Amino acid sequence: MARRWRSSSWWSAAPDGVAGAAAAEARRIAVLLEYDGTAYRGSQYQEGGRTIQSELEAALNNLTGETVRVAFAGRTDAGVHALGQVAAFGTRARLGAAEFVGGLNHFLPRDLAVRAAAEADARFDPRRDARGRLYRYWIDTRPVRSPLWRDRAWHVPRRLDVEAMRRAGKRLEGAHDFAAFAAPYDGTTTRTLRRCEVVGEGRCVRVEMEAQAFLPHQVRRTVGPLVEVGSGRMGEDALVRLVEEAQPSSAGPAAPACGLYLVSIAYDGLAFGAGEGDG
Repeated sequence: MARRWRSSSWWSAAPDGVAGAAAAEARRIAVLLEYDGTAYRGSQYQEGGRTIQSELEAALNNLTGETVRVAFAGRTDAGVHALGQVAAFGTRARLGAAEFVGGLNHFLPRDLAVRAAAEADARFDPRRDARGRLYRYWIDTRPVRSPLWRDRAWHVPRRLDVEAMRRAGKRLEGAHDFAAFAAPYDGTTTRTLRRCEVVGEGRCVRVEMEAQAFLPHQVRRTVGPLVEVGSGRMGEDALVRLVEEAQPSSAGPAAPACGLYLVSIAYDGLAFGAGEGDG
């Protein structure tokens, strides 16, 4: 039996067949998403594959009766997780922000949730309007693999030289041509890496990278060589030469998707409030 959801504004949520709803003015809604990417083929729609976009659009259809296309702030690959992905869509439903949070979470699967929703400007583009993106990567260096972390971190069963990794990461900060650290890309490969921080936390290592925009696979193709530095198989200078030589896709190996998290995206003039932190 199909799940049903009711709110105080349910009568005005579905635009078809409800008096007055069809004439409602179109709105732009932004939502803050958290998901476990293990079972998904990525964030964006793919024919025949389960994606974050397909699940979110199906939930919107169930909630409002509308068929909409959702735009995302950033593309995450299969197996990549998110704590703060941002998506936006147009709607004529007259639900409030908190009602979108509760209603969508009612229809979404357990590995995907809307943490918050906000009214956005009609021209809001979550990708182009972003002012900053923060990614986090977890490396588990314990000698025995953890079943609970198997899809949450990259298991590297040896101690890493975190200080060498930290120094190497700092040398990547600033504006550079990061062609070596990207998948094949048609466009400029110059990016400004605002922060590349490596921190040891017990037997785990956390890598955080922040920029306004990243190239495809840039974070994973950076973490992989940093682990090579930490393992003593690559020198810090060799990592820097990859940047200087800028040979496309020459940096590697790429770290696996399971350890990567899209943590947050910053905007001017967009504040999430309603529902944030709710499960």
